[in-house]
Formats: sequence, structure tokens, C-alpha cells
Amino acid sequence: MKNSYTGRLFPIFSLLLLTCCAANAQWYDPLKVKTKATDIYLQAIANAQNGKLPVAIKMIGDAVKIEPRFVDAYLSVAGMYAELKNYNESVNQFEKGFSLDSIYTKGYLLPYSISLAGAGKFARALQAVNNFLSTPKLNDRSTKAGLFRKGTYEFALDYEKKHPVKNYVFNPLNAGENINSADLEYYPSLTIDGKKIVFTRRVNSSTGKGKEEFFESDLSNSQWTKAKQLAGNISTGENNGGAENISQDGEWIVFAGCNFPDGIGSCDIYISHLTKQGWSTPENLGPNVNSEFWESSPSLSPDKRDLYFSSSVPGGFGGTDIWVCHRTATGKWGPAQNLGPEINTAGDEGSPFIHADNNTLYFNSNGHPGYSDKPDLFVSRKQADGRWSQPENLGYPINTIDEEGSLIVAADGKTAYYASDRSDTKGGLDLYTFELREDLRPAKTLWVKGKVFDKKTKNGLPSSVTLTDLANKQLISKLQTDENGNYLVTLPVGKDYAFTVNRKGYLFYSENFDLSKNSPDSVYQIDIPLQPIEVNANIILKNVFFDTKQTQLKPESITELDNIVLLMNENPTLKVQISGHTDNVGKPEDNLKLSLGRAVAVVNYLLSKGVKNNRLTFKGFGETKPIADNKTEQGRAQNRRTELNVISN
Repeated sequence: MKNSYTGRLFPIFSLLLLTCCAANAQWYDPLKVKTKATDIYLQAIANAQNGKLPVAIKMIGDAVKIEPRFVDAYLSVAGMYAELKNYNESVNQFEKGFSLDSIYTKGYLLPYSISLAGAGKFARALQAVNNFLSTPKLNDRSTKAGLFRKGTYEFALDYEKKHPVKNYVFNPLNAGENINSADLEYYPSLTIDGKKIVFTRRVNSSTGKGKEEFFESDLSNSQWTKAKQLAGNISTGENNGGAENISQDGEWIVFAGCNFPDGIGSCDIYISHLTKQGWSTPENLGPNVNSEFWESSPSLSPDKRDLYFSSSVPGGFGGTDIWVCHRTATGKWGPAQNLGPEINTAGDEGSPFIHADNNTLYFNSNGHPGYSDKPDLFVSRKQADGRWSQPENLGYPINTIDEEGSLIVAADGKTAYYASDRSDTKGGLDLYTFELREDLRPAKTLWVKGKVFDKKTKNGLPSSVTLTDLANKQLISKLQTDENGNYLVTLPVGKDYAFTVNRKGYLFYSENFDLSKNSPDSVYQIDIPLQPIEVNANIILKNVFFDTKQTQLKPESITELDNIVLLMNENPTLKVQISGHTDNVGKPEDNLKLSLGRAVAVVNYLLSKGVKNNRLTFKGFGETKPIADNKTEQGRAQNRRTELNVISN
């Protein structure tokens, strides 16, 4: 349903309109307005219709100085202020007109209510629209428009009741002159460390024929450097399309390219890779992603396995829907899948952004309940079964009666970026940052990065890296390192993770991250030397767990144990020894027995999964082979371990 403010209020005022309405006036008669004031007023309307609103507003001011009771002038200037999104002043001007003649102005209660809502005064807006709807013999079109607005005001008031906010201040800050300019800036995108921002700038936008280009800025000493255009071949000489997203590791950029020579549809999604020479020539992502219709607003998951985007391709739920493609083991993108009725509606959904936690999706929509017929921002979270939660409106004042575009959230889970044309803009749309309301935040996300290499040769190894939720064994991320073995994996806080690196011909590497109770501010830099499978090679099984003084395996151990099963299956001649070790707390004989029992527990699990008995041995060493100082708890924790040693290959 399309119900704009009124189009624009100011052009509808004319002498003809004023004459036809005079009979309904309580006392106000437009024909008795001083001629000089009327002349100025008509010139103001002409300027307003030509987009010269500040000039028109000043002229209206001159008119009311001559005719202080010029009701139509107040109503018209109220519409002009609304057009400029200065809703408080619009309300003020409406009320000046209403105070002069409540009967003549009753037909303007609907736009007055919209300005009230624009100023966040939803209770008063509801009262105003109810008064409007009580007008006798209201035509069907006006009734329909009034009822629609009434529904949005009731939604706003209900939202306030369900989301009582204490001490939250919405105070967007302009990103500054190093990023923003007299041109339009929009579609911000961040690397996971928050040290690089990439965005779209419409160069020469003041001419009305601007070209969209991609710019970047780096964070240095808490300040953004002067933005510069992306280097390399990513700029095609065509209009890039505007909607771009840089991968969390800063190695890929996906973007919408419109009317490119190799395009499949009007706008397709392309990819560019970071090279030593800059960004590579864009490549069309192909028919599994793109169609003969419109694709835009791409967003990569942190592990680069999922690509979310908006498309108008038929087969969805409405005009534009949000879809996802999954990257296969071969590096190709699988067929697009609709995110389903939880996300998509009969309206338009777009501008998806998947957070670094890989579970929280932000997008805009005009199909879910909101503050107007224009798109609002929403958040949805991926459930354990892979389905998306019912989207939640981000609420006022993040959402308003005006259109909300794209929003991204940094890895810290609270710092949001978006484009807006607020009063302190450098020119049109600028990039702003603000603190997201606590209940709308994703999980704070840390990350681990480093290089996988051969322990002997020191050469980088392309390898598989997986991150698994220890509690439910759910796969969180799976990715391939680059050709030099470099990797980056995100770690949303609030869970405990098993981290595993695999490559055929090598023993796997494992680590665990306890983030369910602790939330460190530092990131993890881990360079991983993989050991070739050969006699005497060994690994510590860091994700095999036992309770204190117990030999029963904890459920969190299953992911690690299954990695051993996979290792044994991929290397059918491999024979290993499982060794148990303890710290020096307690009696040596008890520790020896405990370490042996734990080694046996691991072997029994492997046997239950089909590993042959003649390929497995076990031994308990108790406290006799410490690898750290037993004088500290940290050292004792390292000494309490289970190891895998290669006996023969």
C-alpha cells in the first residue's frame, strides 16, 4: 500500500483550492488575504515545486509577516518542513494554522499526524488520525489512508510497551570529513578487525549524473584516514551498482554490477579478489547466483561459505526476497535458496547483512509491520535447526516513518554503521555510526587468525579449518585457508568451541576456546605447524575432556574423537598409541591409574566406531611426563592431557 506524506503538501495549495474551501471556514476567508501576501505565497509555492524549499520557506515567512492569520501559509510551510524531515517544526507550523481555524484545517489532520509520528510523538499522532477519521463523509481514499496510518501508530505504541528502554541514547555520529564528502556515501562494509571500511560514493552526485565508485579508509590512531578509491581493476568504467560487501578477512569484495557486458540480468552480483596489484577484474558469480532479473545487496558470511543477497527472481514470496547460496567444496556456488516465509513477505526485503557471529541477520523490509509503508530495519537470528527466528523491528528511533536503507554491525556487537542524511551531513547521504540497543545486538565476536604450515619444511599448507560448538557438536564454520595457508575464523562469545585443522597426509591440529564464561578483548594469533604422518609424530588431543578424577568421556569430546576416527579411516595402515597424563596433585599411584583409565576410554570409543583393535594401543603415564610447571594452575592444566602418538604408518 502506497501512502506517501501527501506527495508534497505545498503544491496542492492554490487560489482555486482556497476558494473551494472557503465555505467551510469557521472565520478564515482566503479571498480576504492581503494581495501582497498572496502574491508572495504563490511565488513561494512555485519555488517549492522547483525544489527550492529553503527559499520557499523564507518567502512564506515574509507572507505571514504581512498577513499573520494566513492559515494556508502555515499549512503549506508545514508540508515543506516535513519534506525536509524537520518534523518538529512541521508540527509547530501545523498547530499555528490549527489554532487560527480548527474547522478549515480539519482536513489536514492526517498529514499533521504523520509529522507527529515523524517526530516520534506516536500517542498524539494516533489521537490526530482518530480525529481525522471521525470527519463526516470522508471519502474512501482518505479513510483507507487514515486507517493505514492508524495501524502504524498503534504498532509504534505497542512496540514501546513491549520494549521499555532505559538509559539508551540514540546519537548517530558523522564518520567525519575523511570519509564523507559533498557527494553521497552509502553501503558501508567493515573487515572483522574494524580497521578497514569500504563504502560506495556517488562521485559528482550534485550533477544528477553521478557515477558510483568504491572507496576505502583505514583506522589509524583511532581516526579514519582520507578515503581513497580502491586500487586495481575493480572499477570497470561502468556504474559499479553501489551495493558492495568486503569479506571479514579483507580478501574478497562482492558487489552488484548493473548492465555489465557479461551480465545475465539488469543487475548481477560480481566478485573481486585482493592481489598484490590491487583488486582483480570482477567476475560474474554465474547463473546459480544471478538470473535474468535483478540481484543486489550481497553479504558474505564470515567463513565465506554463504552468500546472502536480494533478488526479484520469480518463485519467492513478494517483489524482492532475500536468498542465499552456499559455496561447495569445489569453490563453486550452489543454487540459490529462498530464506523462507520467516524472512520474506509479499512486500520487498533487501539489504541483508550477516554479522560476524554467522547467526544474526539484519535486513530491511516494507512487508513486516513497521512505522510506515517504507522499509524498516529488522533483525533475525538463526536457530539451532537452521531456521530463522521471527524478524524483530529495530524500533524507533533507529526506524522512522522514512525509508531505512542498509545497516551493518561491527564485530564488537554494539557499534553500528548506516547511511543517513541527517542535519550535520557533509552532503546528502553520509556514513554515521551509533551504539545499537542492547537487546538488538548480535554476539560479540572475536577471531583467530594465523598460518598453517608444514612443521618440517615451513611451507604454507592449504588446509581445512573447522569450528564446532562443543556443547551441541553443531558446525559453526568450515573454511579453506588460502594457497599460502593463511586463515581467519570468527569466534562469537558465549559458547565453547573446538577448533580443528585438517590436511590429508598430516596429523590434525586441535585447540579449544572457552568463551561461554569469559570474553577476552584480545584476538588469537595461532600459527599452526602440521606434522606429517610418520613414526613418533604426536598431537595433544585438546578437545578430549574428563571431569576431575573421572575416566568417563564428556560429551564435548565427541567432535575430537570423530576426527581421530576420520584420521584412521583415511590412513588404513596407521597404528597409534593413546597416552594419558596427569598433573602431580594426589598420590602417584592414583594418578597412574587415572591416566590409564582415560587412555582406555578413548580407545574404547575408537573401537566402537569400527577402528580395528590391532591398530590401537594405550598407556598411562600418570604425572611422570609433565610438559609444564606443576606449581601453577595453568601449568597443571597443560599437564592434564591425552595424546596421540604414531607407532607405524
